[in-house]
Amino acid sequence: MFTSVIIPAYNEAGRIKDTLDHIVDIDIIDEILVVDDGSKDDTAKVLEDYKNSKVKYWVQNPNQGKGKALEKGLEMLDKDSNIIVFLDADIGKTSSEVVKIIQPVIDGKCDVAIAKFRPAKKKGGMGFVKRLARDSVYELTGVKLDSTLSGQRAFKREVIEKFDSIPDGYGVEVGMTVDILKWNYTIKEYIVDMTHNETGRDLSGFIHRGKQYLHIKKIVKQKKLEWRR
Repeated sequence: MFTSVIIPAYNEAGRIKDTLDHIVDIDIIDEILVVDDGSKDDTAKVLEDYKNSKVKYWVQNPNQGKGKALEKGLEMLDKDSNIIVFLDADIGKTSSEVVKIIQPVIDGKCDVAIAKFRPAKKKGGMGFVKRLARDSVYELTGVKLDSTLSGQRAFKREVIEKFDSIPDGYGVEVGMTVDILKWNYTIKEYIVDMTHNETGRDLSGFIHRGKQYLHIKKIVKQKKLEWRR
């Protein structure tokens, strides 16, 4: 098996180094593709330190969104890659936990594995965004999943190749989950001890959750129309 990890990054200079350092020496990971999506901080400078390693990176300007960053990472894939992993840049030192979703796909236990985080340590958006994502996926597919918003996912290549494009915005994970289940691929969730940059209960946190909610509503409406045809 040849495993590729794609990491979209936006203004992650303070966390991307820890994220990379804790996966770069993992044997079952063959290449790491980072797409700096128009960062305004020193993310690109941090990435320069990984020349001559299994890390490859691309800097695209201006910022084009997570979906486009993931698509660029897919363009950069090694031709032999048959396991593809999406990993958020802000996972930091806990990025090594990614093996818990890679191994089940390698072992053929599922077509897609999603990382299921333990409960957040601080209160964030009161759960309304997570409920919308979870309930929408269930409504459209009949499958109950708890981690439909998780950006940490491992795929068989054949699943990724079914997509003509990657959904954009904060609804990317929900949109992909619906399509994958509708195509009758298997998805399993695996508990991981990962942490990331949690959204708090301040004004910026509520604005972020509001954007997530609207993006998810939009992608769910789109998927309802697509799958009724």
